[in-house]
Amino acid sequence: MRTIRTTEITEQIKEMCIEANYFLAPDMKQAIEDAASAEETEIGRHILGKLCENMKIAGDDGIPVCQDTGMAVIFMDIGQDVHFEGGDLESAVNEGVRRGYQEGYLRKSVVGDPLIRENTKDNTPAVIHYQIVPGDRVKITVAPKGFGSENMSRVFMLKPADGMEGVKQAVLAAVKEAGPNACPPMVVGVGIGGTFEKCAILAKKALTRPVQEFSELPYIREMEQELLEKINQTGIGPGGLGGNATALAVHIDTYPTHIAGLPVAVNICCHVNRHAMRVV
Repeated sequence: MRTIRTTEITEQIKEMCIEANYFLAPDMKQAIEDAASAEETEIGRHILGKLCENMKIAGDDGIPVCQDTGMAVIFMDIGQDVHFEGGDLESAVNEGVRRGYQEGYLRKSVVGDPLIRENTKDNTPAVIHYQIVPGDRVKITVAPKGFGSENMSRVFMLKPADGMEGVKQAVLAAVKEAGPNACPPMVVGVGIGGTFEKCAILAKKALTRPVQEFSELPYIREMEQELLEKINQTGIGPGGLGGNATALAVHIDTYPTHIAGLPVAVNICCHVNRHAMRVV
């Protein structure tokens, strides 16, 4: 049994909220730079060049890479041999978010009630997904999610007979409907299987996978590559102004499902696709 104080979790979360909003993950930075080099249209090259310039300014000056610093989405893979002491874990996570958004001068975008809509003024509470795993470590992924792209996400409850082609059409429909609203070039997370809520979590977590990393399942890897190619043929392009780079990656995760169902979630993220990961 390994003991971790919740104050350490708070400090890690605080630092990660700031890190994820000030600096793009190395894989995302490289993907945008590669897209800028490969873009064939003048307007597309211009937009991607401005995104690269924006990344540099944010990192050099210590300011958010995007004005929408998102709602904090946190994945915690907790080793079953870990014991937390010093207070409630969920309170510690939210305290980390609170401090990160206050000390990092990040925009507070969370309202405490979805209908009354009074701002909580510290960007809490976070959306937290816990998973118990073997071992004595805690893997924390902080993924602030802006709502320009979040609003473009979709869940499709397909019929089993719709099959793989139905899944592909659903993904393409969601991307085309999103168009410029998702601030392309986008990363497209897709969850297939499980239930209504499980496929959505799969799609969200898929966004945190490194952009160069395809699925380990050969048929899913082929689908990811095919969808990426078709999305980039839509002509939506950087900023929605036309070009080749509509998406930087398509990540698909799957889960077993019921004999009568084929749930599919498409969670789209904008060009910043913020995420930071640490192991405690």
